Amino acid sequence: MKVAVTGASGFIGRHVVRRLSLLPGVHVVAVSRRGAGAWLPEGVAHVAADMSAASEGAFEWLGRPDALIHLAWSGLPNYQSRHHFDTHLGEQYRFLEQLVKAGLSTLVCAGTCFEYGMQSGELDESLPTDPCNPYGFAKDALRRELEFLAADSQVRLTWARLFYMYGEGQAPGALYTQFMAAAGRGDAEFRMSGGEQLRDFLPVADVAQHLVALALGHAAHGIVNICSGRPTSVRSLVEGWRDSLGSPIELALGHFPYPSYEPMAFWGSNAKLIRLTREVADAS
Repeated sequence: MKVAVTGASGFIGRHVVRRLSLLPGVHVVAVSRRGAGAWLPEGVAHVAADMSAASEGAFEWLGRPDALIHLAWSGLPNYQSRHHFDTHLGEQYRFLEQLVKAGLSTLVCAGTCFEYGMQSGELDESLPTDPCNPYGFAKDALRRELEFLAADSQVRLTWARLFYMYGEGQAPGALYTQFMAAAGRGDAEFRMSGGEQLRDFLPVADVAQHLVALALGHAAHGIVNICSGRPTSVRSLVEGWRDSLGSPIELALGHFPYPSYEPMAFWGSNAKLIRLTREVADAS
């Protein structure tokens, strides 16, 4: 089986490519704007490509993959930029439409919990979407476009709605990266928000495992929350990191305000994810 991964050199992509590369019988094609480097596992094929400039024949230069795990998205972490729907939404759809029309049979596309908007509490896939920032709006619009495309084609579509993740290789501005750097330097304190907001967190390696399982499942799974199903406060998450390091660093709580573009308490339902994981495992 041949699996292509777009955004392969990014935070999630590197973990997905690494996991795929360990599976027998799976040929991996890593697609990124960045050239091949130390991040690319040995034996994995690499295609350097800018999706915004992708021409006809993209399916061929990807090696005619059986499945695509589509993680590429530009302009992050600026969630408020109109670039997401003014420019990138159209680029995304045209690229994926090319692949589907050329014969792509399985598409796992990354969505975002921001599609749910300002809804609080446990969020399951049956809830209506109501995005309140341009990034969430563009992702939700792409999902709707792809659902129409899937209805008129043979592609098996899974929309993997990602919640919060952390781990090795995360961007310098991410909470995890900043905390690990501060603890590593021996800083006396770590400045953060009040930390009482409830979120749904998964280690990025677990996220990659779920994405790979969905791609190898040879089925159209629709919308699937990729999440832990557990509400966790940001404060307790950071305290857990601190405890695992045995660091004496103090948390300077309340230094930063809470973000205005998300509710104080929300997390995902992972009931569908658990069911699909069991089904894939039973079929393998």
